[in-house]
Amino acid sequence: MGMENLQSGYNKAKPYLLMVVVQSGAAGMYLISSVVLKQGMSRYVLVVYRNAVGALVLAPFAIFLERKIRPKMTLSVFFQIMALAILEPVLDQNFSYLGMSLTSASYTSAIMNAVPAVTFIVAVLLRLERLKMREMASQAKVFGTIVTFGGALIMTVFKGPIVNLIWSPKQSLFDTGTAAASSDQHWLSGTVFILIGCIAWALFFVLQSITLKKYPAEISLAFLICLMGAVLSAAVTLVAEAHHPDVWAVGWNSKLLAPAFAGVVTSGLTYYIQGVVLQTRGPVFVTAFNPLCMIIVAVLGSIVLAEKLHLGAIIGAIVIAVGLYAVVWGKGKDKASPSDEIANHQLPMTKMDTAHFNVSGDTNTQKYAAAY
Repeated sequence: MGMENLQSGYNKAKPYLLMVVVQSGAAGMYLISSVVLKQGMSRYVLVVYRNAVGALVLAPFAIFLERKIRPKMTLSVFFQIMALAILEPVLDQNFSYLGMSLTSASYTSAIMNAVPAVTFIVAVLLRLERLKMREMASQAKVFGTIVTFGGALIMTVFKGPIVNLIWSPKQSLFDTGTAAASSDQHWLSGTVFILIGCIAWALFFVLQSITLKKYPAEISLAFLICLMGAVLSAAVTLVAEAHHPDVWAVGWNSKLLAPAFAGVVTSGLTYYIQGVVLQTRGPVFVTAFNPLCMIIVAVLGSIVLAEKLHLGAIIGAIVIAVGLYAVVWGKGKDKASPSDEIANHQLPMTKMDTAHFNVSGDTNTQKYAAAY
């Protein structure tokens, strides 16, 4: 009984542990990418290399581990994969990197906390999220969504004075050139670009959960997203950087480390983990862990990159975190509610149908489903 209880506890904690890994990797991506962007690396090239590395890393796992369970490609699934590649690698990554180059890594990760609120709204509109305004859980999710947008609005319209942290060095440990000096002049436009990326990312989460219903092979789907993302991003880069062919060159430095780290951790590994957790917990649960990334980036960004935190960013981030945890609390009440069986017909992404597991034979997904 002791081992069974331990195994049961581990299975219940597994989605939380996986999301901690995802957010830690995202924090590293923000910091490393911020360095190379400030050093002058093209964001278009960074996106191409990032997704190409992710595809190369995932390819052997997709080919050998899912060769028996991978369903046949259909035209509708192909178009959904194309849409996923456009939403995340092309739109989200390009606009987020553009906004980051005009602001900072910690600011970008804080604004990205609006993703769960946007995801919740989209899921409700598509009838994929349970919402009954007479229940406290639904009220909490709506309240949290409103508060989250309020925090993002505070960060957008109010910058405020710089808050000096005692551990922050006066100068970054990396040479970021002169690009950082102009960030204050483009703070508002940078925020708009980040918010565009935020919306694209939220739409990606919802569409990914829908696509997994028709194509229940997480690694293969992640590989195809990275592959199509690299191809489409390369086409965009060839047009955007047509007069600068030298932007494709990288050396044995941070400009090589950034796409390698982002490709392996935040594209390849993250897409797969998200796919697994999405099938048992849904997109709102997955995106609710974003505040952890914000905290890690804020601390390490102030230490390593000497990033300056403004009062408006701190207040907005706190407000966003409060809103997010209201959403998470509401989701937790949904999971505990005796009416979940009815809600499952409206929220297919929360719990998978048992017949699906019998067909797919995905042992990892079966373990997750058994735990919930």
